[in-house]
Amino acid sequence: MLRALAVDDERPSLEELLYLLSADPRIGSVEGAGDATEALRRINRALESGPGGPEAIDVVFLDINMPGLDGLDLARLLTGFATPPLVVFVTAHEGFAVQAFDLKAVDYVLKPVRKERLAEAVRRAAERLGSAPRIPVHEPDPDHIPVELGGVTRFVAVDDITHVEAQGDYARLHTDKGSHLVRIPLSTLEERWRFRGFVRIHRRHLVALRHVGELRLDAGTVSVVVGGEELQVSRRHTRELRDLLMRRP
Repeated sequence: MLRALAVDDERPSLEELLYLLSADPRIGSVEGAGDATEALRRINRALESGPGGPEAIDVVFLDINMPGLDGLDLARLLTGFATPPLVVFVTAHEGFAVQAFDLKAVDYVLKPVRKERLAEAVRRAAERLGSAPRIPVHEPDPDHIPVELGGVTRFVAVDDITHVEAQGDYARLHTDKGSHLVRIPLSTLEERWRFRGFVRIHRRHLVALRHVGELRLDAGTVSVVVGGEELQVSRRHTRELRDLLMRRP
């Protein structure tokens, strides 16, 4: 049973988060804090109490945009502790996901919070703490990949993706209509989409061969134009890419 702390400066959002967390059977107890400073004081008491003490906190569900000390500031402070609680960010802002990963966040949940999405974040926290068995996940739709935007899940067709950019444990999917951040490492997508015509050209980039418009060679530097963007090809991937492009129907 997880002991949780929810932090949000907007009272309605905090009450909703407390309600959803208290309804999850994996949450043993949950408290609320109206700002990061109050949360820090509560976490300090938890750390003084010890992991088995009555004040202990296992996971913090943390808003980002708060007056004074914001959620990212608090998460940075927690990295300095020997045994900090886990952090799940719950925010209306998509743009801080990379910073969240750098701070070792367990998950990044977008507002408005959906019950099913929050339950997934709780599952990940429980697994990280070793307090819940891993639940088998259904095989994903091979032709689409789910992305979240503003609390809404959309399904992007894999064939529409021109290239993928690594951002830590996240990947940014690029299409002609925009880009989407997903919590999947580039190496996982490389393996999953190998037989769909995606190939690694750099440690940071995976491209769809069908969308490669040009292969350029300039003073020994190789690059490709894909989706209207020029991407550098690393030396170790150059020969494989040229062979694949030459064999492309």
